[in-house]
Formats: sequence, C-alpha cells, structure tokens
Amino acid sequence: MGASENKQLLQDIFAELARGNSEPLVTSMADDFRWTVAGTTNWSRTYEGKQAVLTELFAALRERIAGRLKTIAHRFIAEGDFVVVEARGNNTTRSGAPYNNTYCFVFRVADGRLKEVTEYMDTRLVNTVFAAEPV
Repeated sequence: MGASENKQLLQDIFAELARGNSEPLVTSMADDFRWTVAGTTNWSRTYEGKQAVLTELFAALRERIAGRLKTIAHRFIAEGDFVVVEARGNNTTRSGAPYNNTYCFVFRVADGRLKEVTEYMDTRLVNTVFAAEPV
C-alpha cells in the first residue's frame, strides 16, 4: 500500500473514533502492534503487542472515561509507511471532569495493518485529570 491508501485507512479509522467506535482501530492492529505513549506520565511507555494495548492501555482508559472514548482528527499527513494524525479528544471522566486532550499520532502502516504508533499529547493534562480519577 502507498501513502494515499495508508492515509485513507487512518481517515476511516478516525471517522469511527469520532463516533466512539474503536472496532476499526482494533481490527487494523497487527498482532505485534506497538503503542508508545511519549512523555512522563504513569501511562508513558511502550505497550508491546496488540493484546498489551487492549488489556493494559485501553482497559485502563475505559475504567476512567465515561461512555465511549472519542477522538476527532483534524489533519492527516502521509508519506510512505507513515501517517501523522492531529486530533483532539472529546471525553469526560467517570467523575465528570472534562478530558479533551490534544494529540499528535505518528502511525506506521505495513501491508494494510497498523504496526506501531507514537502518541504525543498534553502530559500535564493527563497527570492532572487522571491523578484525581479513581480506578
């Protein structure tokens, strides 16, 4: 797949994430998918493998977010195997606090599958909002 196909894949995934539907994201992950959360938070590290992403990262987010997690993309930039996505969250924690982080995701796509992503965000917001959020 080329850059335009990779970009379309991420556009389709984020169209659904804006609705709170993470199924296309999960379905597109390769089994050896890696998710790196940049910065210095309790979440910051590399989650190795699709299963680790689902059970360690996504499950922890679901425990803290009310309803479905929504992320709305604003810009896609694609070159080769890489697609950069600028996005903003539209979420509320279970205790009622807004959690609308700003993101820059750098995805690597191979053979139509998501192989890895590095997530950049407002780490101060993460530390502030989730420090007060019970598990």
